[in-house]
Order: sequence, then structure tokens, then C-alpha cells
Amino acid sequence: MTFRLYNGMKSVDLTGKSPRSSEQIVKEQFIIFMSALLKGNVEEKSSIIMRMISSTEGPVKGKQIQEFTEDLITSVVHVLSYRNLLKGWNLEKTQDPASGVKALASQLLSELKLEDGKKLAGPPLMDAMCDQSTIENWVFHVPQISTFLSVIIRQGLLVLHSLPDHAEDLVNLVPACKGIKGRGFVSFLDIPSIIYINSQLPLELQLKWRLLFSSRVHGESFSQLCGQIINKGPCILVLKDLDGYIFGGFASQSWDAKPQFQGDNRCFLFSVSPSLVVYTDTGYNDHYMYLNHGQQTMPNGLGMGGQHDYFGLWIDSNYGNGHSRAKPSCTTYNSPQLSANENFTIDAMEVWAVGDLPESAVVSEYSVSKAGKINLHV
Repeated sequence: MTFRLYNGMKSVDLTGKSPRSSEQIVKEQFIIFMSALLKGNVEEKSSIIMRMISSTEGPVKGKQIQEFTEDLITSVVHVLSYRNLLKGWNLEKTQDPASGVKALASQLLSELKLEDGKKLAGPPLMDAMCDQSTIENWVFHVPQISTFLSVIIRQGLLVLHSLPDHAEDLVNLVPACKGIKGRGFVSFLDIPSIIYINSQLPLELQLKWRLLFSSRVHGESFSQLCGQIINKGPCILVLKDLDGYIFGGFASQSWDAKPQFQGDNRCFLFSVSPSLVVYTDTGYNDHYMYLNHGQQTMPNGLGMGGQHDYFGLWIDSNYGNGHSRAKPSCTTYNSPQLSANENFTIDAMEVWAVGDLPESAVVSEYSVSKAGKINLHV
């Protein structure tokens, strides 16, 4: 990324100045480069990004864009870690970011459209030639590119990083991590995946994540799961099956144990591995969230999307078993089968509360005994 930044600065054409043979960056090039990437319009940014992708003139290959995007994400993770800006997360308490870097890069590249509006993927994308108008359109539709470059410049190079009005890039990028101290907890998520999932949440819920449940900390129990998530506000559920697939869902409202569907159209399902994708409401039905426990007449378990016996994501009350039945896709979220197999076995599960706890949840953590003593339930 250092070489890419250098190539971007070198590409700045100082109109009216005589050509320079020196490889040194002059002050005017540095200022124009920083101004374009931090304050410029899409055309100004994309012109420099083109030269950061390739130092030679002309169109660039899809593979070159992929390599640039992976370098960009890797550098963001490095800068955030090096500057202690991960807000309670760290690289030792999360998975190696390498696979997440590739997954997030693929997700961002999925928005790349050729001049005819066609989207490409796989080998055809790698060989496609993309001109500046294609890059302009991509940078316009994928705001993360500008945000990531801003973080690298401001926090990595410490340019304008201290100005209060320039701090917004970091505010919602990585959520503050709460509730893991002293637990020996290691998430099966990685930093790039956390950044992407967080970006899909409602803005007011992006500031903090608080661990509510981990099967490796709290045990493999459906009752324990319910006890940790009911009445705790919006949350993210993440599962890992025995085949290594990682997937989950965002519940926009507090979970409540009842035999009716709940939630609203802000809910979504997502995949983390083998691909990083979010699947949102289709408007087909309102089967967003379902949680039932201890009743004989209705299915007992936790579900999101679809319908009884055919959920987009289902965790049976007999903890450890679940299904993701979507043929061809989940009616509620248009998601495909998220797990490796339709019926899966849970290897691990995490649930994170997002945003501030609702007042009712704070109050419920305290109970007054008949003797008048206040007991704190942890």
C-alpha cells in the first residue's frame, strides 16, 4: 500500500510545470493527492485510484483491482491494530483476518459494473478490462473504498487525523467490543467481517457490540441461550457449523419467547464464510424472527425467515441441531442455503447485543428479594 500511495502521488500532473525526471514527490503533488482523496469528488478520487491500482496508463484488469482492494483492507486492519483503534477487539481475540480480507474484497468487487451495466464474477472478472468510468461508478457505489483510504491516510500517515470534523470515518467503522474481558474468549469472526456486518446495521446500532452468549463460554444449552438473549434488545447471531460454514442473522428487536413471528423489515440474514453476503427483507412476508420454548403445540426453537420446518435459519430447542432450508431461496430474505448441508450441527455460536441495552433489560438485571436485598444477575 505504501508503493500504491507513492504511485498515486507521482501520477498527479502539475499542469504548467516542466516534466521532472526525479522520483521524488514534490509538495504540490502531495497536497493535490491528499486533497483529492480526502475532499475530492468521485472523478478526482477515481483518477488517482486508477494509478494506485496500476502505475501505467490505460485500463486496468479486474485482477489488479482485486489485488488493490485486498491490499487496502489489509492495510486498514493493520493501521487500526497498530494505532490501537480496534475498540476492545484485537487480532488475538479474533480469527486471522486473511480469509476475511479476501471475502470482503470479493464482496466489494461484486458491485463492479462494466460499461454495459453487466456484473462479473470469478475468472471473467479477473480478465475484464476496466476503464476510469468503470472505477468512478464503483467508487461511487462502494463508499467503503473512500472510507478505507481516508483511514489509511489520516490514521496511518497521521494527516488531518486530529481534526474533530474528520473523525467520522472511524466512529462507525469498528464497533466497541464489550463483555469479553476475563473470559478467555476468542471469537470465530475476523475484523474485516465485523467491519462489514456492522456497516449493514442501522446507524444508531453501529457503535458497540456486547457479547451476550457464546457456546464456548456459557455452554451448549438452548435454555441458556434463551436466558441470555431474551429482552436484551437488537442482536446479531452467528453460527459455525461442523463443515466450517459461518452464517447468522440480525434481529432488529428484543427476542421474546412466544409462538408468533416478531421483528421488522430491518432484520437480515448473512453469510460470513465461504462468502461474505447480507440478505435483506423481500417484503414477501413478515416472518422475520421466531422464538418458542417449552410448548407442545408449536415448533420449539429459534428461527429467522421462511416458515415452520422451512426456515432460512433454524436452531432447534434440542441445542446443537439446525437447518437452513431455502429451495431455491428463503421467502423472507431471498437467502440461499447458508449452511454446508441443509440440516447442520452447530460447532459454535455467538450472540452479540448491538447498540445500547434497552432500559427494561438494564432493570431486569437487578431483582429485589423478599428480604429487601438487591441481587445482581450476571
